Amino acid sequence: MRELLDDLERWKAAGHEIVIARVVDVEGSGPRAPGATMAVNDVGEVLGSVSGGCVEGAVITEAMEILRTGERRMISFGYSDDEAIEVGLTCGGTIHLFLEPLDW
Repeated sequence: MRELLDDLERWKAAGHEIVIARVVDVEGSGPRAPGATMAVNDVGEVLGSVSGGCVEGAVITEAMEILRTGERRMISFGYSDDEAIEVGLTCGGTIHLFLEPLDW
């Protein structure tokens, strides 16, 4: 999260609304450990990563919905190791994310 602070401050100064997505749990193997953070602003710009690219598109969609509703939520994404390999991912497992609007 610390590596995102300068850019988050820039977004804040520009008047953007922001959603923060954090990995809060991983079951099995996962691309990022708990604490990994991604930020999405109201024009769809992205900072950070919660999965190394595997689910970022879906997280952006969820973030835009959260900006619309203001509601926090947990979301999960998971694949078995065999399913993951079939679609070109390097690991299976399930990641659990908590998404919330950034409240300065």
